[in-house]
Amino acid sequence: MKDPKDGFIIGRIKSLKFALKGMWILVTTEDSIKAQLFCAIIATIMGFYFEISTTEWALQFIIIGLVLVAEAANTAIEEVADFIHPDYHKKIGLIKDIAAGAPSFAALISLIVAGFIYVPKIALLF
Repeated sequence: MKDPKDGFIIGRIKSLKFALKGMWILVTTEDSIKAQLFCAIIATIMGFYFEISTTEWALQFIIIGLVLVAEAANTAIEEVADFIHPDYHKKIGLIKDIAAGAPSFAALISLIVAGFIYVPKIALLF
């Protein structure tokens, strides 16, 4: 909750604290985030191994961010939906399915981008 007595700097520091807490909760409790971070680590190792260009690094990290943000948003939507209606409800199920589509799109796009970056480099090995 925002304290009206907080100045701009104090407000930003508190916001950062809440953001870091949210990131920590995601990383320590959500299996999907853990799986995506594992994939991000593998992609980063591959980037060093194949000595990808600065542009490829930028694209890779943008895509990693896209996937993690989509996973986080999906988790938040699912948590709100479960809080509002903990029992099964057809409409809540639809909302959660649609929310789950976001990280699925992001993951699919990440595989396409990874293909553009790594398939030519892997092909050169053979």
